[in-house]
Amino acid sequence: MNTLSLNSLIPTAIHLRISRAASPCALRATSSENSQSSIENQTLEVLEWSSLCNQLSPFASTTMGLSATKNADIPVGNSPEESKTLLDETAAALAAMETMESRRLGLSEIIDLSQIVERAMAGQVLTVRELCSVRTTLMASTSTFRKLREAANNDNRVKPLVGILEGCDFKKTLEQKIGFCIDCNMSMILDRASDDLEMIRSERKRNMERLGSLLKQVSIRIFQAGGIDKPLITQRRSRMCVAIRASHKSLLPGGVVLSVSSSRVTCFMEPKEAIELNNMEVRHANSEKAEEMAILSILTSEVSDAQRAILHLLDRILELDIAFARASHAKWMNGVCPKVTSENTKTLELVVDIDSAQHPLLLGSVLGSSKGGDIFPVPIDIKVESGTKVVVISGPNTGGKTALLKTLGLISLMSKSGMYLPAKNSPRLPWFDLILADIGDPQSLEQNLSTFSGHISRICQILDIVSENSLVLLDEICSGTDPSEGVALATSILQYIKNRVNVAVVSTHYGDLTRLKDNESQFQNAAMEFCIETLQPTFRVLWGSTGESNALRVAKSIGFNRRILEKAHKWTDKLKPEQEVERKGSLFQSLVEERNKLNRQATKTAAFHRDLMNLYRELEHESHDLGKREKALMKKETQKVQEDLNSAKSKMQKLVAEFESQLETTQADQYNTLILKTEEAVADIIEACCPNNLVASAEEAYGDYSPQAGEKVLVSGLGDKLGTVVEEPGDDDETVLVQHGKIRVRIKRKDIKPLPRSRTSETPNRSLLSKRQINIKELGSVLQMQSEPVRVQTSKNTLDLRGMRAEEAIHQLDMAISGRDSGSILFIIHGMGTGVIKELVLERLRKHSRVSRYEQANPMNHGCTVAYIK
Repeated sequence: MNTLSLNSLIPTAIHLRISRAASPCALRATSSENSQSSIENQTLEVLEWSSLCNQLSPFASTTMGLSATKNADIPVGNSPEESKTLLDETAAALAAMETMESRRLGLSEIIDLSQIVERAMAGQVLTVRELCSVRTTLMASTSTFRKLREAANNDNRVKPLVGILEGCDFKKTLEQKIGFCIDCNMSMILDRASDDLEMIRSERKRNMERLGSLLKQVSIRIFQAGGIDKPLITQRRSRMCVAIRASHKSLLPGGVVLSVSSSRVTCFMEPKEAIELNNMEVRHANSEKAEEMAILSILTSEVSDAQRAILHLLDRILELDIAFARASHAKWMNGVCPKVTSENTKTLELVVDIDSAQHPLLLGSVLGSSKGGDIFPVPIDIKVESGTKVVVISGPNTGGKTALLKTLGLISLMSKSGMYLPAKNSPRLPWFDLILADIGDPQSLEQNLSTFSGHISRICQILDIVSENSLVLLDEICSGTDPSEGVALATSILQYIKNRVNVAVVSTHYGDLTRLKDNESQFQNAAMEFCIETLQPTFRVLWGSTGESNALRVAKSIGFNRRILEKAHKWTDKLKPEQEVERKGSLFQSLVEERNKLNRQATKTAAFHRDLMNLYRELEHESHDLGKREKALMKKETQKVQEDLNSAKSKMQKLVAEFESQLETTQADQYNTLILKTEEAVADIIEACCPNNLVASAEEAYGDYSPQAGEKVLVSGLGDKLGTVVEEPGDDDETVLVQHGKIRVRIKRKDIKPLPRSRTSETPNRSLLSKRQINIKELGSVLQMQSEPVRVQTSKNTLDLRGMRAEEAIHQLDMAISGRDSGSILFIIHGMGTGVIKELVLERLRKHSRVSRYEQANPMNHGCTVAYIK
């Protein structure tokens, strides 16, 4: 049999230059091949291959790639090896996109030079802009190759892309020559392009300077003589001239009038002295233009000589661009790499094994839609057993049989062209040399073909060119004619085709075709699932099952005439024995129910197993990291405690030094004040570093507390101030005599709290004056038990009003209160004196909106008041 592969057709267009693969679309064939290739082109049109190629267009980076995808001129493998190579390139492009991350490959800077090269080959001189395009493309190609090699050094998966450009001549010399002769930023030929050009431009410059100087002098002379309002030098008829009133032309004897203004008032004259210089400028301009044309001609000749290398480079760049487009398309639709099998791998259990395949065009329309709530196409499983040659699919109308055929055809083309499939897991399918389909209504009024005649004509063409490695897709085989004759003809066609194809998938409503499997193992049945409860198709495939059209049930569900349906049932009973109909219907329904039940159980089991394994991995990971985390936490906490301890020690040492220095100069009656100020300063230091749970532990430790004489205690009535027990309480006495500073007062026993003690304390009381040591934990706990801020008087929170007039004192007081932060305190020194300032201060504090309360700073000091700011 004389067979013709669609992919073996050689395009005549000069731009289709992928040597390892040929496009399946827009191929020109000779007149003798037209009849054989027509069915191939019809198959591609039916499967909407061009629309699928258009999905790649947004991912192309070059104009060549955009054109190839728009015209469906993308490469398709002519053999299993070529298709695997294309798939490897797609995988390499995905790896490169992952490795290079945000780095630009630079493909968008590459320009299609085919027309430029054609003009150079035709002898037409290239323009400066065209030559710059050649240089830009060569530079971008070199940069792309360099970046790919760097990526391949970091990731071996990128090496197939490097192989595409390896062996290409990037014409570095030509690129350097163009860069030497032309400034592409300014689009001009440089002086250094040739010695003659440099000399011509130098002479022209000097001549123009002389001409400009001369015309400037003449123009000034005319202006001074009143021949023009202001000096003007311009150009007319490509010659430099000056402007002059027509009434003063006599000022330029021998001059030539080149032009006159529209009002006829002003003339533009070339002075007699400038004629020769203008002539020289014209000669220099012509010489410069001729030299530039000579340089462009030389560079054009260089481009023409490099024609083969440039076009070969563009071929490889196009192949690289389409590989990246396929990779981006795979990421866009979350595709998976198919495994393409050949003749030597037919011992597999399933020759076609695809899980959850989705029609790529339907999926693309959903992914490309900006509307929310789009419904994704129902995924289908395609399972063809090894040894099967013909798959017969039955089921109801609108059940998805045609969509299944188109999906299988399209994904077979995608795998041949190196594209990833919209499926799950690891799809596997054979490499088909031809994919031929009879899908849709082929009737033609022009050719006088009915629906049946059109189908038979197309099937005849398929049988003429089919090979043992082909995929044949037949929709509603032999429909549109007498059922008995249709079944007979369809059976004969399937029997004929089973030994001449790799796989054939046909859909039918003829129940007799599903019984071919009973006698021959080369046949396999499949059915489109139909929900009997809802009378709606589910678009799922039941492989190995036989489906029914359910036409009468569907007609009944939509309210068809009851009498007609009853007669139809009678005819059905006559055509098919009643018992067989009932047995097949009940068996099919029970099988469907059992399958659905098993699927639900399998789904629940898989989900439970997945959750269990995730939990196991999490626990295992946590157990491995637990020891490391404990050590790191202990180290971190130790470092923090050590830092806090060092900071506290440093501050305490400084405070003790200050206390000692002040102690030497302090009088005896001021010791208590100094001690209180020092205690408050120590409390500030300890407040930041004492644990928060010391108070609770202290209270628990002193639950049955009985104060002893001479012991330091906390007095709740004095705001948790420190006091000293003077007299121990008796057994029946509920009060304790306590001294705070110089004041002795009896306090209820319940208002006395013990100081928390550290376990290492040797004595319950320590003298600050004698020992000059401070128990940090005790004072920290005291400060944490206080409910109000620590009153520490500094220069920043003290306002001295002594010696001021009343108005000035009140003004300073208002400013000080306004400048304080919320929750802070202000020490106001007003003195005693006549008492006027003190009364004004207290009156102002009582009425001020920001003062929550105020009190005397010290029982022994009536000249200072403390104000608490809100």
